[in-house]
Amino acid sequence: MGNRRLPGRLAAACLVPLLALAFPCAAQVDLTSLDRDMAGPRAQVAVLGTVHLREMPDGFDPAALDKLIDKLAAFKPGIVTIENENGEECDLAARHAAKYGADYCPSVEAARKATGLDAPAAMREADKLLKAWPAQPTASQRRHLAALFLASYDRASAYTQWLQLPASERRAGDGLDAALVEQLGKLAVRKDETIMIAARLAARLGLPRVHAVDNHTGDLVDVPDIKAFVREIEAAWASGGGTFEEFKKREKALGMAPDLLPLYRAVNDPQSLRALAEANIVPSMRAKSKEGYPQIWVGGWEIRNLRMVANIRETFRERPGARVLTIVGASHKPWFDSWLGQLQGVDIVDVRKLLE
Repeated sequence: MGNRRLPGRLAAACLVPLLALAFPCAAQVDLTSLDRDMAGPRAQVAVLGTVHLREMPDGFDPAALDKLIDKLAAFKPGIVTIENENGEECDLAARHAAKYGADYCPSVEAARKATGLDAPAAMREADKLLKAWPAQPTASQRRHLAALFLASYDRASAYTQWLQLPASERRAGDGLDAALVEQLGKLAVRKDETIMIAARLAARLGLPRVHAVDNHTGDLVDVPDIKAFVREIEAAWASGGGTFEEFKKREKALGMAPDLLPLYRAVNDPQSLRALAEANIVPSMRAKSKEGYPQIWVGGWEIRNLRMVANIRETFRERPGARVLTIVGASHKPWFDSWLGQLQGVDIVDVRKLLE
């Protein structure tokens, strides 16, 4: 173009990339206030950080959770989410076993035989029933839905229905055979927060199901030496210092008490959560690694949390103003609070106040 001058607008447009280079720290758009004039109610989301109950000693008494469940019930959530993979993800993994492995999710073969439905068909039928779910379901309807949930990789929701049956109606029939009844009976003593907290709470509130929101499709890392990958991550964590270990010792002592409400107050304390987040991430990001394995792990951790948050959002997408309780391992809570709190029309409830 020689020395010809550019038209004013074109000249300004050409300056934009140069300005971006000159000012790399330009202010970002603040998305958190776009809902300031929102019409209608805002969603209330509480994130309960939990210990993994499978780590509790033999003989653990579920009654130790009763006061915790009382506190959570007072919040009156209309949606409860859990840290399990949902049926769609499990079905995907089953169809791609070469990538995800044959045991990505527990087998639903017994439920398929009992109901005659594979997982996608069972999920479709369950969704159809839930759209027309009555306020007072019959025992037959509950048994049938429980069978469909079991065929859909959704044991916690199946148990939610099972708990709402009168004891005399907890039997085979309507898609439940003896093998599935046995499965449901074993869930009653399974040390798992999705059963002992979420399903019990959902049943108490009369909810038809819980919602599985976990996702591991983005943290299935592809590295040439998986053993070295694990060693480097563990070494990074071990170099993180002793603050986190002090919190873990306190939590272990509280976990031996006959009432676990004080434990959950401690687990959800901001100082404890900060120590946990820093122990996971800071040493990993500082670790020197030729392959960058610790940093690769952090990337997978972030992807997992992002997809979990998206799954939670999906549970109340069509329900503005919903009250949502998400129950998740405490290490996820700082990410959930931060990212869920950035969503439009969503307020994060201080779960500590629920536990007072």
